[in-house]
Amino acid sequence: MSLHGSKKRKLDRKTEDHMYFDSYSDVTIHEEMISDTVRTNTYRMGIFKNSKSIEGKVVLDVGAGTGVLSLFCAQAGARKVYAVEASSIADQAVKIVKLNQMEDRIEVIKGTLETIELAERVDVIVSEWMGYALLHESMLNSVIFARDKWLKPGGLILPSRADLYIAPINDVVVEGRLNFWSTVKAQYGVDMSCMTDFARKCIMNKDITVNPVTVEDVLSHPCRFAELDLNTVALEQLRDVRGAFSCRCFGSSAVHAFCVWFTVTFPDEEKPLVLSTSPFKPETHWKQAVLYLDDAVDVVQDTKVDGEISLFPSDEHSRHISIRLDFVIGEHKKHSKIFSIPDQYVEVK
Repeated sequence: MSLHGSKKRKLDRKTEDHMYFDSYSDVTIHEEMISDTVRTNTYRMGIFKNSKSIEGKVVLDVGAGTGVLSLFCAQAGARKVYAVEASSIADQAVKIVKLNQMEDRIEVIKGTLETIELAERVDVIVSEWMGYALLHESMLNSVIFARDKWLKPGGLILPSRADLYIAPINDVVVEGRLNFWSTVKAQYGVDMSCMTDFARKCIMNKDITVNPVTVEDVLSHPCRFAELDLNTVALEQLRDVRGAFSCRCFGSSAVHAFCVWFTVTFPDEEKPLVLSTSPFKPETHWKQAVLYLDDAVDVVQDTKVDGEISLFPSDEHSRHISIRLDFVIGEHKKHSKIFSIPDQYVEVK
């Protein structure tokens, strides 16, 4: 029996990989990523801030996509860039590299990182590997593989660190949707208030929901619960990324959910550069991962919230994550819930 209590079939790795790489063959996802100015500009600045370590050196771009990070590295002075991309977007990357007259320095290699061969070891690895809630899509595995096989001792990884955060939130949209059924009688003369429980089960379910969360919705200071050092993290550690959290609520409200977000950090001698997906920062295409409780819990100023959270590969799809949340709010009993990516993201195309 799976951790989710369901009997879905587990996809084989070949099917998983096909689904994953096929999703990057369409223009839409690349348009979304390139147009995310927070993401793309931070990577550009992170690369140029490390130009001393890149100039004249060999760089490996893991999951290069359209090749934009490879081009940033070449602009920062890299002698050679290996742009490795498994999906068919690699064909477009070749055209983009040629259009920018960088084909003498950037070599696009179409294939999976785990199967390709390079002519030499590299000085720098760059990759935009992060998924929803950081680990969805689990491309970090390929970065670690590349580090262990191709990075020279003491080499540079961009970004070099990732941190995960959690906070309780209020969701006024959900609150409004649940309250809606109590307003039907006044509107139409038909009592539909019994629909509220059904609506709650449908909305506050076990899905990992990707939504933007506003600053006003966050009910406590953020709690950092995990840190990954890309220079040392092992594949085994990614099977269960966990941590504890403890916070106190800002005021009287209702906790509908917890939200999870991440930051990644680019090293710099003066001041490290941070790419943040926090609700307190400008929105990115990652937004935030929202984990709904079964029922809203009322809190007041300084209500204590304690818990543990664990991110691990899904039973059905190893590239997808599941999240286990154990929490206590105020005087309420401890509650546990396991969340997963919705089924529509698991179906074969």
